Amino acid sequence: MSGHNKWSTIKRKKGALDTKRSKMFSKIIKEITVAVKEGGSDPDSNPRLRLAIANAKGVSMPKENILRAINKGTEKETANFLETTYEGYISGVAIFVECTTDNVQRTVSNVRSIFNKFGGSLGVNGSLAHIFERKGIFTIPLSQIKNMEEFELEVIDAGAEDIDVDEENGIITINTAMEDFGPMIKKLEALHIEPENAQLQRIPVSTIEVDVETAKKILRVIDLFEEDDDVQNIYHNMSLTDEIMASLES
Repeated sequence: MSGHNKWSTIKRKKGALDTKRSKMFSKIIKEITVAVKEGGSDPDSNPRLRLAIANAKGVSMPKENILRAINKGTEKETANFLETTYEGYISGVAIFVECTTDNVQRTVSNVRSIFNKFGGSLGVNGSLAHIFERKGIFTIPLSQIKNMEEFELEVIDAGAEDIDVDEENGIITINTAMEDFGPMIKKLEALHIEPENAQLQRIPVSTIEVDVETAKKILRVIDLFEEDDDVQNIYHNMSLTDEIMASLES
C-alpha cells in the first residue's frame, strides 16, 4: 500500500503542471459523459455521475465545464464509449491499463505499441487478477477535518481499512474494501466532506523491487499511458523504494 501512496505523492507533485491538469480534466469529462449515457443526467438518481461530478469539483473544474460534459452525454450524436482493460508485464512489473474508448482498434494498437516499445508483453484479460485487488481510495484535503479523532472513528465505522495522513501535502488518504466504497461515499456526504478524489482502484496484493533504471523505465511507461486520451487509469506492482524516490527527487 505504501508504494501506491508514494506514487500518489509523485503524481501530486508532477500534477502541478498545466498539461497534467488538462489531461485530468479530459479524463473526468469523459467519465461524466459515460455516466450520463449509462444512467441519465440527474446526479441524484445516478451514483456514477454524482461521483464523477464530485471528482471534477475536487480538481477545481469550472462549473460550466461540468455542465457542458453532462449536456454532451445527453446528445444522441455523442460517440458511445466502451470500457476496456489491458494487462501485461514490462521488465517483470505487472501493468494494468483501464481505458474508455470510442475506437477499440485504435486503443489496442496504442497500448500494444507502448508494451512493445519497452520490451513488454500483453496477456489475456484476467491474467493479473491474482496480483491486484479492487479498493476504494479517497483523498481528502486535510483542511476539511476539524477533529481528527472524531473523523477517524466515523470513517472506521463506515469501513475504512487504512487512514494515511500526509501533512506535507495536506492530504488524507482512506482505503476501503470494494464493497465499502458506496457506504464511505454516503458517510462523507453525511459529514459534509468533499473528497478531492474518490475512486475504485486496483491495488497490488504484493509489490516487487526493481533497480533504479528499471523504475525510471516503468515510470516513463506510465507517463506515456497517461498521455493517451483513451487511458483512464494505469496500475503497477512496482515497489517505490527510498532509493528510487531519492533518484526521482534529485
